[in-house]
Amino acid sequence: MIKNPIPSFTAFSILFLFTFNFALAQQIFSTNKYPITDFRQPLDITPPALAGSFGEIRGNHFHSGIDFRTNQREGYPVYAVADGYISRLRVQNSGFGQALYINHPNSYTTVYGHLQRFAPKIATVVKNLEYEKKSFEIDEFPDATLIPVHKGEVIAWSGNRGSSGGPHLHFEIRDTKTEETINPQFFGIIIPDNIPPVIHGLYAYRLNGKTFNEFTPKQAIAISGANGSYKTTAPISLTGEVGFGIVVTDRHNGLSGTNGVYSIQLEVDGKKVYTSALERFAFEDSKAINSHIDYPTYLNTKRSIQKSFVEPGNPLKIYSGLVNSGRINFNDGVSHQLRYIVTDSKGNSSVLPFTVNAGSAPIAVPVGASGIIYPYNKVNEFNADDVILVFPMGTLYSDLNFSYKKLPKPASNAWSAMHQIHNRYTPLHVGFDLWIKADNLPENLRSKALIANSNGSSQGGTFDNGYIKTTPKNFGSFYITTDTIAPRIVPINIGEGKNMAGLSKMTFKISDNLSGIKSFNGYIDGKWVLMEFDAKTATLWHSFDERTSTGKHSFELVVADMKENTRRYNITFFR
Repeated sequence: MIKNPIPSFTAFSILFLFTFNFALAQQIFSTNKYPITDFRQPLDITPPALAGSFGEIRGNHFHSGIDFRTNQREGYPVYAVADGYISRLRVQNSGFGQALYINHPNSYTTVYGHLQRFAPKIATVVKNLEYEKKSFEIDEFPDATLIPVHKGEVIAWSGNRGSSGGPHLHFEIRDTKTEETINPQFFGIIIPDNIPPVIHGLYAYRLNGKTFNEFTPKQAIAISGANGSYKTTAPISLTGEVGFGIVVTDRHNGLSGTNGVYSIQLEVDGKKVYTSALERFAFEDSKAINSHIDYPTYLNTKRSIQKSFVEPGNPLKIYSGLVNSGRINFNDGVSHQLRYIVTDSKGNSSVLPFTVNAGSAPIAVPVGASGIIYPYNKVNEFNADDVILVFPMGTLYSDLNFSYKKLPKPASNAWSAMHQIHNRYTPLHVGFDLWIKADNLPENLRSKALIANSNGSSQGGTFDNGYIKTTPKNFGSFYITTDTIAPRIVPINIGEGKNMAGLSKMTFKISDNLSGIKSFNGYIDGKWVLMEFDAKTATLWHSFDERTSTGKHSFELVVADMKENTRRYNITFFR
């Protein structure tokens, strides 16, 4: 982990004294020092307010930055937070939509996502690249001399592009060398906050030497309290090996969303047994959020219980002070004093003390369901008559009691039986390799075949020596089907012979029935033109520019899916 130079004592002391009432002791569990005077705010909206905090629990990932609210509208100027140069230009159908990355001399990179539009000098470079590559989606890394920027320079305007759920600015600070993302509030990005986190729930898991899974007995423990002070309503009696979990959220002053917390610490009789602190993380580890939380409960209820015990295959580096991985033995027949301390990025904390009366009788551990035991730290393989599975090392968070079942073939457009691969309650860190043998699949359909899950959602796939092979990201039930249907094109504001002189763009809706959209290309008078796409609304459009003169023009739109089924739309129009 790179340590950056510590600011001079005088500058650091003055700033610390000035911001103490706001920032408190932010780096509670961190020995790293970050520059806190280099960066300005990326927006001029005051007071700043967040719709999402760093490390907040999202579906399948930790939130990698902070989301600045923009008063539910687009078009606010976005500023370079410090001198540097545009190091990455990214345009996506989903994800960040339109995003900029700036490398700074202090060895950090800032990221700005969901942008409505780029500043003119940047927009020109982006558009030229799109025409050069004949692609709306680009991911380019310009030379350091191409687009220099200065602190306070307008680089873009805030928007709602990509997978955004509403207008806002997504902002990140990353370590340029390692690409780890870091909590921006460590860098002097001030969000007024004197509100402690809220503790909503406490749970005890009876582990007793077993791997955590959907069958682990769980006990909800009643709590009460507010404003940073909480308690259980009665002492708790527990026997054997136990792990705890907690439900927490945070808010800041003013207009605040329900955000995540910075750190969770658990003590037993005054000694730390578990600490998690969301200071920084690597993107390749982010999916381990599904190991960090009680994943089966999240799937069933959407309630995010953060476990205070760590599975052996969890790669996250957010944990410290672990004793027995957070698993606690209550078998000495005496009372123990436990305490949770939950802290936000500004140092506001909430405390939940509780008493556990330990038992002393031996625990009868129930025998689990029979299956195949796959160790988390090895490559595991499974072979049956018409299915092959390979789980690479790093797929599992804990040892797995694996189960498989062959089910009847689905009623229509199915070219194999349904294969139940374990169950959806066990999260995976990376995908696994799956081969399913095709059942009398005609040769002319081999290129159209794919693997779908029981919900009919495509998992992709290619034909390989009688099998269809793919890499699902989750366990479930899978079968072979085919996609022979071309995507759908619906014109919104254009039609044959229409005069488009008073319109700035032509607009379409596009969709696909199964394998998903692979490509879209538009041609005016036989020449490729830029078509822009917003995946969340399935909207495709072309904005007219100087390339389209007045008069009569031909237009062709070609949309293909992942199985190369292609739809064409041809018209003439006037400008």
